[in-house]
Amino acid sequence: MTASVAIVGAGAIGAWLADAFDRAGWRVSIVARGATLDAVRTAGLRVEQDGEIRTSRPLLGSPSDLGVHDFVILSVKAQFLSELAPQLEPLIGPATVVVSGTNGIPWWFFQNFGAAIANRTLQSVDPGGSQARAFPPDRTLGSVVHASVRVESPGHVHVVASDRLILGTPGALGAPGGASSAPLESLVHALRAGRINAQVSTDIRRDVWTKLWGNMTMNPLSALTRRGTSTMLANEDVRELCIRMMQEMQLCAQRLNLAVAITPEERIGVTQRLGDFKTSMLADIEAGRPLEIDPQLGAVVEIAGMLDIPTPFLRAVLGLARLASA
Repeated sequence: MTASVAIVGAGAIGAWLADAFDRAGWRVSIVARGATLDAVRTAGLRVEQDGEIRTSRPLLGSPSDLGVHDFVILSVKAQFLSELAPQLEPLIGPATVVVSGTNGIPWWFFQNFGAAIANRTLQSVDPGGSQARAFPPDRTLGSVVHASVRVESPGHVHVVASDRLILGTPGALGAPGGASSAPLESLVHALRAGRINAQVSTDIRRDVWTKLWGNMTMNPLSALTRRGTSTMLANEDVRELCIRMMQEMQLCAQRLNLAVAITPEERIGVTQRLGDFKTSMLADIEAGRPLEIDPQLGAVVEIAGMLDIPTPFLRAVLGLARLASA
């Protein structure tokens, strides 16, 4: 029987994933709204890559219209997910696997974590706990996207560069309380068939944290400076601020056993080698859209507070970014 997947949010990453699953022969549904919904309904979902524009015709509708799916992938902006989560209940049945695809720290990060802040709910990520209530903890997968995909117009996205998509379960594969390996393997196989380099993570929390180590500096600082990454990092003072912020986050990582092997300077070097690209927060602030401040930078500050770690540089940038986003 053909597997089914519901993509919640047809922005850049959601559209890219929907196209891949369609290529793999899966039944694809999209929960979208506004101009994106109208565009996909009229002209289909268009994904441009390597000079080719491919059009697919996913099912469209509300969660109650679309019904239960084998997989639900959450690719909306993280700050909207808490309000949206209760509305997604009709998509989730007794065997549905939910995949978090948002930026920053996801709601499940400290579920069964095994440390001093195990099972704590971050108010910066899941205020009121609506996500934790809506999504099954024993059937949740995390993901980390390493790709550059931009929206050209509603329903039309351009895959600029695609490295890999990492998928993993917060628990051990097949262990009690963790997702089984079969759904994970099914997702990876389908995405590879759909021309996405999907990989299985052995430590999805560390992968999430490692990506965030760069994002929680580059994103808000680029939005504040209105500059691309290379231009921004060429300024010695901004570069030093990035290093200080990363050092503060590294103190949290050491307490949580999530520290990475590279130095802040080496991580910044990785960003510089990618060229002068525009971060998602810079694109959002230029377009007048809300910024994903709390799930990225706010979450790190909240975690540091739980661990009694001072973060003057992170807090200062967080305050500035919130004012800029208001």
